[in-house]
Amino acid sequence: MSEGNDRLYELARAATVHLLPARGDGAPLWGSGFFVAPGWVLTAAHVLRPHLAAGPRTVFRVRGEGVDAEARLEQWLLTDPRRQAVPLEEDLALVRLAGEPEEQQHECVWLADRAVSHSGALKVCGYYPGPSETYFRIVDAEINGHEDRHGLIIKPDIDLPSGVSGGPLLDPETGAVVGLVKSRRKQQDGGKAVAISALRRFGRTYRTVVAAHDRWHGGEPQSPTGDNWIDLQGGPPAGAGEQWTPTDRRDALRLLAELPPPPDAPTVELLAKRARSHNTWPGGTPELLTWRDGTGLLYEGARPLEALTFLRYLRFVELYTAARGGDATALGRWIGTRLRREPRRAFHDLVRDVSLPEALRPAPDAVPERIVIPYPGPGEGATVAVLLDPVIGARPARFFWQIWYDDGHGEPELHEVDGSVHGHDPAGLVQALRGPLGRLLRAKDQEGRPVPLEVALPVEHFDTAVHRWRFDDIAELNDAGHLGVRRRVVLRALERRGDPDKVWAERWQAMADQRRFSGWRTPGQGDFPGARGYRDAACDLIPVMCRPAGRDPGRTAMRLALEGGHGVALWHVDGHSSRVCPESCDILYAKAEELLQTLGSLAELPDRIRHVRQEISELRADRAWAEPMALLYDDPRRPLPSEEGGTLDAPL
Repeated sequence: MSEGNDRLYELARAATVHLLPARGDGAPLWGSGFFVAPGWVLTAAHVLRPHLAAGPRTVFRVRGEGVDAEARLEQWLLTDPRRQAVPLEEDLALVRLAGEPEEQQHECVWLADRAVSHSGALKVCGYYPGPSETYFRIVDAEINGHEDRHGLIIKPDIDLPSGVSGGPLLDPETGAVVGLVKSRRKQQDGGKAVAISALRRFGRTYRTVVAAHDRWHGGEPQSPTGDNWIDLQGGPPAGAGEQWTPTDRRDALRLLAELPPPPDAPTVELLAKRARSHNTWPGGTPELLTWRDGTGLLYEGARPLEALTFLRYLRFVELYTAARGGDATALGRWIGTRLRREPRRAFHDLVRDVSLPEALRPAPDAVPERIVIPYPGPGEGATVAVLLDPVIGARPARFFWQIWYDDGHGEPELHEVDGSVHGHDPAGLVQALRGPLGRLLRAKDQEGRPVPLEVALPVEHFDTAVHRWRFDDIAELNDAGHLGVRRRVVLRALERRGDPDKVWAERWQAMADQRRFSGWRTPGQGDFPGARGYRDAACDLIPVMCRPAGRDPGRTAMRLALEGGHGVALWHVDGHSSRVCPESCDILYAKAEELLQTLGSLAELPDRIRHVRQEISELRADRAWAEPMALLYDDPRRPLPSEEGGTLDAPL
């Protein structure tokens, strides 16, 4: 064991703590944790759950070298604290020490900017109970496999002592903490761990914590020995101008922590791609919540790309921030100073002369408050689709889900598939989709342009009020929260997956050429057009129904409309099923006609509907008519992926 590693392990020991009851003298420890920023401890959620499930604000103690303080749970990823088993990617909790962070003197681990899952040798750190006191221990271990998005498998010949759950996994090679211990294996050696990349699932709290982490590491060493994590990471020396050094990384991340955060993940992704001269990184794209996360894309394996690539990215961030009124002067000065150390003078213009991509330049001040964003056709932008397949034979109805992403320039990609055995009832779909769908939407949303969401269902389930779905239990006061207010949400016919038929494609093309539209009350008062009536209807007419589409006569009307090639329709998901309309239906049709008269193209309709839903959330009484209205917007030019694997049957 080298002297450098010994010193690194001492830093890890100083940052590792154990958790126990508030009056903890003689009480058994709950588990381990570690400081990631001043006053912030990361641990496993299952360590706290038995003690805090009934009272999450309960005070407990955090102890370690030079630390003995009261603390509370700040946030955990548990969706259901009462569930017996804690899912791997939910097994994280952030703990906050009592008092002000600047008053708290303790060591903090170093968290890498890359989100790549670790493989190979590492050290497991944590506390375990002895006969009369609690002891710290470092154990040799090795990661030899991965599970799901954030799971790490510790090989079986490792004996993890009781109490280390929640403790850090230290990579001696890079000098960074790469995960935390989840569990030992039952009746055998080895165990599981959660990759530190799962920390990004804390969202805005993650932004707060990593900014505090980077500021702390960017200052003077606070260890009693004078050591710091950066100096013990190895890598090229500080004077290596062509290479990106640990010191460069530390300084750059500290400066990025002082900037306003990026507005969305696509902005970070686009600037990282431009910095890499449009060369993509290996593997998938992780969640991108901070400018720091963008630097983590500028690696090949564990090796950072050359310094010029990082400086180009930082220059893009500087320009983006300054263009929106932010103060990036300190970052700009540092880029200039660091660039002078780069010996290849001919390449300096690769940094100095960069300019923001057209898509990221600020909009003119004269832009109207609410722009109507056309729905993307082929090659015009991305969409996310959720396909809900009914479980055959299930009563009441249950669904299996698939999530697809279509960037508009090729074939849709399957993003995630339902792993349940029995599917989900309609009430449970939101909970089941909250994690996987929420992550994808956050990753693809652009500032002011949330990615559209398409939900494909069989016709008999068209009254599923997807636009009312809500993914956030707690929202900001100015956040309406419902999907249909935030983004364009449309329904599609699951039966139409695969290649479109000629009638559907031809009607769509004819409608796309129109510039004025009218509502078609169908079925009307005593008037039920047959199959020919739907097929021969003028292409500027959009079917509008005051009835639900899942019950007759609305169900028959919707099926005839689909068979007649109609790709657009509006209907009342809570409407009446009687053949005689009440007086309120006249108001609905008149209001729908007013809305359709505002269209300049078919592609404007989904966002026009979203505007109305937004105005409903702002308590505009004259918009209440549209709250129960669902929208079919089924573009045959971007067909749903064809069915694979046959029908899904209910398990016995």
